[in-house]
Amino acid sequence: MGKSKGLKDKLYGAAVLKMSFRLRGDEESPAFRFVYPGVLRDLEVDDAEVEKYIEEHRDDVERAARGSTPPQGPR
Repeated sequence: MGKSKGLKDKLYGAAVLKMSFRLRGDEESPAFRFVYPGVLRDLEVDDAEVEKYIEEHRDDVERAARGSTPPQGPR
């Protein structure tokens, strides 16, 4: 059985997904509206938590969403 992810890891993953759509201007796309709610449900986090994480870690999240992983990983 796999090791469960911590809250910060879950938020980081959801934030990178959301930011990748945001940077392309695709947050209103059918793909985002289909995938993102399922990710939130599966990770057991909500959008407000993800937005707060983005605000607090914007540089790392944007870097990862653009395809470059942050040097220190999720915080």
